Amino acid sequence: MKKWIISLLAVPILLVGCNTNEEQSEVDTNEEPVDVSALEVKVDILTPDEVKVGEPVELAAHVTQNNENVEDADSVEFEVWESGLREQGAMIKAEHAGDGVYKAEFTFNHDGVYYMYAHTTARGLHVMPKKQIVAGNPDMSKVLPEQDTSKEDTEQMQHDHSQDEHEDSHENH
Repeated sequence: MKKWIISLLAVPILLVGCNTNEEQSEVDTNEEPVDVSALEVKVDILTPDEVKVGEPVELAAHVTQNNENVEDADSVEFEVWESGLREQGAMIKAEHAGDGVYKAEFTFNHDGVYYMYAHTTARGLHVMPKKQIVAGNPDMSKVLPEQDTSKEDTEQMQHDHSQDEHEDSHENH
């Protein structure tokens, strides 16, 4: 009789224990889609489209994520080159100026059509918007055509990434 009573008491206790475990192992079935655009780091280049020759120009970019200023970008560098002469370009490291804005100074030393990338690495993402800048009054007939750099940039980024992995593997040995 005692065994029968103990069995009757043990069954509800076991069932309560199983219920507790089920509650802990519940899976979140939240059906709301993830807003991928909220995760994206956005970079707006603030540098004007037209600048004067021989005077310092403020290169600037506003970095945001999910409509909030990014104050902790890993790096922001401005790559500036004259149209068709990217290999002769300059890389200028930007400084954080507050409110998600990163700035550097550059002087365009002659009339021309220039391009600028705002290489931005923040929160695990690399973004590099491009902008055309006209300095002074260039003779458009003498401006070299800009090469399509999208394939070139992709190959360079892949090379840089594989080079980093190669260097990391050497550091770990």
